[in-house]
Amino acid sequence: MKKTVIIIALSILSLASISAVMSFSGVGDREEERYEEEYESEAHEYGLFRGGWLESRADVRPVRDETYLSECGDCHFAYQPGLLPQRAWERIMESLDEHYGDDASLDETQAAKIRAYLLDNAADRADLSRSRAFATELETGDALPRITNTNYFRREHYEIPERFVQGNTEVGSFSNCEACHRSADTGVYNEHQVVIPGVGKWDD
Repeated sequence: MKKTVIIIALSILSLASISAVMSFSGVGDREEERYEEEYESEAHEYGLFRGGWLESRADVRPVRDETYLSECGDCHFAYQPGLLPQRAWERIMESLDEHYGDDASLDETQAAKIRAYLLDNAADRADLSRSRAFATELETGDALPRITNTNYFRREHYEIPERFVQGNTEVGSFSNCEACHRSADTGVYNEHQVVIPGVGKWDD
């Protein structure tokens, strides 16, 4: 009787082990399929993948519109449309004559083209998860929307001491994305790749 119980127990353990291995293998297969699907997807067209496997994946779509790059990127970092929702970009484009203290007026054709690009690629229309996190922003009253005022941005940066940013002449402001996110222009904002000038690598 005792021998029979031991044999049954060993059989159950063997079946459990086989099931676990098959389950793990299934997860691995699914992960590989997911990477293959992403590699074959539209994301590949944006240069988000290298060598067929995911490396430093873009968190938001890189800017691809030349008009936006030239007209807006000449004065400041060309913030990706996926960093604000549509309603925020609408307000910004409606107030170009009072653009955060400057007059950034454009002719109607340029303004219409840039507006369409921003709205079509805004955070609430994005397919990348980091962009979708920017889809809601704080109420700003009469002030223009700011990426740095979004809930997601604040949650990701609240632990960084102000002396590392505002008190740092090499950074100056949280809006100076490129200073610490060296691949910001490609849409990569990986927190494990943050390097604060004069401070070094930052990884909370």
